[in-house]
Amino acid sequence: MAIKKSDFIIVNYTGKVKETGEVFDTTFEETAKESKLYKEGDLYEPRLVVVGEGWLLKALDDALLEFKLNKKESVEIPPENAFGPRDSEKVKLVPLRRLVARGINPQLGAQIEFDKKLATVRTMGSGRVTLDFNPPLAGKTLVYTVTIQKQLKTNEEKIAALIHRRIPAVEAEKFDFKVEEEDVILNMPAESLYVEGIQLAKRGIALDIQRYLPDLITVKFIETFTKPGATPKAKKETKKETKIETAKPAAKKTVKKGAKKAAKSTTSGKKTEKKAVKKPAKKTTKAVAKKTTKKVAQETS
Repeated sequence: MAIKKSDFIIVNYTGKVKETGEVFDTTFEETAKESKLYKEGDLYEPRLVVVGEGWLLKALDDALLEFKLNKKESVEIPPENAFGPRDSEKVKLVPLRRLVARGINPQLGAQIEFDKKLATVRTMGSGRVTLDFNPPLAGKTLVYTVTIQKQLKTNEEKIAALIHRRIPAVEAEKFDFKVEEEDVILNMPAESLYVEGIQLAKRGIALDIQRYLPDLITVKFIETFTKPGATPKAKKETKKETKIETAKPAAKKTVKKGAKKAAKSTTSGKKTEKKAVKKPAKKTTKAVAKKTTKKVAQETS
């Protein structure tokens, strides 16, 4: 299948200088170590490329359109299509003391920043340092050996690759996301939250998705912090338990209210009965008292 512009592809490659065979770039860890390019902390693995987006040297990017999937290809790039010809006017002699005064300790072959420009230290001697402000690969013919390992088809594959490109320190499998119509909802794994520059990486992911997958409009990031040692309950079970817990107190309140009403009505009923019994008793006592008083008065008279 032919490679087209805007295709998402995964590539392995190694770049060499034609004249010397020196390796200057590679996706292979073993090759990097053999060429003394290896840097601790860097990842050496197949790389995501969106064809035609300038993620590679333009001449190499254009050559990808002629390459075939899973086939080892090579392309030779002349200086004018690579880093340009070497300009002798960009080579300067600088007194060593000027560098030392700025806190710069030059080493042969090292790259330093001087006057806000990047330069390579070419020679040192007699209190002078030769600084070359040309790009390190200027004037050199480059040879790239490339293999397109995979062509990504689905949105899910593309999103996973874009995430890994921005946060390579965390395994791609740990990122859980789903696509819902125009939205991407991404659950951030705990270890990603402590990656240096994570906020910029998240912004980069959102911009990449919106640019290269234009049908997707919104990117949502979910960050979850779980108490150490705690085991989160399943969401469905939690909802059911919440409903049950809410329902039980309501039932108790209803019973209590009913019980209180019944108790009140019973109490008021008892009070009414007591009053009804006591009143006749009082009247009877008074009547007996009056009769007794009359009798005593008659007998006295």
